[in-house]
Amino acid sequence: MFAKILKNKTENFYIQFLRFAITGIIGFVVDFGVLYALTEFCGWHYLLSATLGFVCGLIATYFLSVFWVFDKRRFNNAFSEFALFAVISGIGLLLNLFLMWFCTEIIDFHYLISKIISSVLVMFWNFFARKYILFSKK
Repeated sequence: MFAKILKNKTENFYIQFLRFAITGIIGFVVDFGVLYALTEFCGWHYLLSATLGFVCGLIATYFLSVFWVFDKRRFNNAFSEFALFAVISGIGLLLNLFLMWFCTEIIDFHYLISKIISSVLVMFWNFFARKYILFSKK
C-alpha cells in the first residue's frame, strides 16, 4: 500500500491529490523560504519577494509533478509542457499576489499569514488546472 502511494505510477485521483499535496508542501517550503529570506534579510518588498519565491517553488513543483504526481502527459515536447505549466502557474501567481495583498493591506494580516492563506487557496487552482489541462490524455 505504501509503495502504491509513493512509488508506482497511478491514475488514481486521490493518490495523485495526496502526491500533489506533498509536492505542494515542498514547493511551499521553497517559496516561503525565499519570501522570508528576501523580505527579512534583503529588505525587499513582500510582493516582490513573493514573486521570486513563487517562481522558485514553481520550478521545484514542475519537476516533482512530471516525475511523480501525474501519470499522463499531454505534450511530448518538454518546452511546450513547461510553457503551459508556467501559464497555469502564472495565473496562480496572480491569484496568490492578489490574495496576499488583500489579506495584508485590507485585512491587516502579517504578510507570512497572508502567504499561508493564499497558498492554500491557490493550491486548488493549481491541482485542477494542471491535472485537467496539462496532465491528461490528449
